[in-house]
Amino acid sequence: MRGWRTLSLQARQLLAASLALVAFLGLTGYALDRAFVDTAQNALRERLADLANGYLSGSELDRSRAFISPETPPDIRFMIPGSGLYASVRGDGLRWESASSLGRSLPPVAFLEPGERRFEGPLRIIDARGMENSVYAYSIGVIWESAGDFRLTFSVYEDAAQIQDQVNVFRRALWGYLGLAAGLLLMVQVLVLRWSLLPLRNVERELARVRKAQSQRLSGRHPRELESITESINNLIESERSHLERSRNTLSDLAHSLKTPLAVLRSRLEAGASHDELRTEVAAQVQRMNEIVSYQLSRAARSGHALFAAPIEIEPRAEEIVAGLEKVYAAKGVLCEFEIDPAARFHGELGDLQELMGNLLENAFKWANKRVLLVVQVEAAAANQRPGVSFIVDDDGPGIPEDAVERLLQRGVRGDERVHGHGIGLSIVQDIVAAYRGQLVVERAPELGGARFRVRIPPAF
Repeated sequence: MRGWRTLSLQARQLLAASLALVAFLGLTGYALDRAFVDTAQNALRERLADLANGYLSGSELDRSRAFISPETPPDIRFMIPGSGLYASVRGDGLRWESASSLGRSLPPVAFLEPGERRFEGPLRIIDARGMENSVYAYSIGVIWESAGDFRLTFSVYEDAAQIQDQVNVFRRALWGYLGLAAGLLLMVQVLVLRWSLLPLRNVERELARVRKAQSQRLSGRHPRELESITESINNLIESERSHLERSRNTLSDLAHSLKTPLAVLRSRLEAGASHDELRTEVAAQVQRMNEIVSYQLSRAARSGHALFAAPIEIEPRAEEIVAGLEKVYAAKGVLCEFEIDPAARFHGELGDLQELMGNLLENAFKWANKRVLLVVQVEAAAANQRPGVSFIVDDDGPGIPEDAVERLLQRGVRGDERVHGHGIGLSIVQDIVAAYRGQLVVERAPELGGARFRVRIPPAF
């Protein structure tokens, strides 16, 4: 059973096609064989009927009811012993057989009513040497008026070997040609299968090149049925590569950032500072390292683009985030309104969704005067794609000048140094959007007059 399960796709297809081909040709051959046998038997029946009618038309019964055969029978074989063509007459006290039946015991036939005709066989016949043969018989029930309405049955027999020889010749030709056709069709099937599975072998070769680091991704030249698979594989490769690069960068940045406070502590120790000075310096540097670690953890918190994550309902997550922000900014009395499509779903990691909406809404709460608006819409997708989603966050704050947008999206930059924060929230949003191959646009809110952050996460395979 395990061997069957490990068969290659080509072997499975070839085996299935071969079985179907053998079954089809077998049934076709059987049907043609039966049709030929029936045709041959019908032809024999017609030929024997013509011979019987011709023989009877030239025969007579004398007054003693003796059967007198024609001087020249319809077929010369009736006069040649063992020729394979025989005739017989059966009646009340009458028994006659043609000269060709000499040394042979013809099989008895049923006594037929006048006008009745019957074709039967193959029937067993025994020759003088005791050897058995088979014959086909055609019998006619006759009433002879000139002999006083004498009733008799006239039969014509022909050796079954002749029709069997025809059938054998036909069968050899039939199965020979069908075998040749099967061989040719199997060769064509192998070529078709190799051609049909060539795209899969190309994908396999490209994956091998990716594993050997000879290529960065799969090519885009694949049949339509494989596009979603190859695109998902490419997304997985890029996601893993991006995740590895982010991890390395985060560790590198963390190590580099901690070098300075550690160096300050070492220098203070080596300088022989007093206990109070060391205490103050350690507290300051620990606070600084805590901020650095918090910054790097925030950066690494996002897990990246999940290709096969379950869709996440957005509205409950938004309500949780807004409930927390309303408590933090309760003194400002900011009101957040929702316009969320009930069908909107986020196809990714829950942490990404929380970081994305949390940073956008926190930024809006921070700069809003009284109102924040969150709009979530569904991005239309093709039949074989997961639908995308767009987030729009508006506030009624001072807004962001166009020339300052690029600078504010940089990591560590704050719009106002007097406002508490690390300046990394919007850069995290930008990283998340980039990981999902989305788009982040910062512009002025048309209704509220403040800033508008519009994020579009496109449909994906």
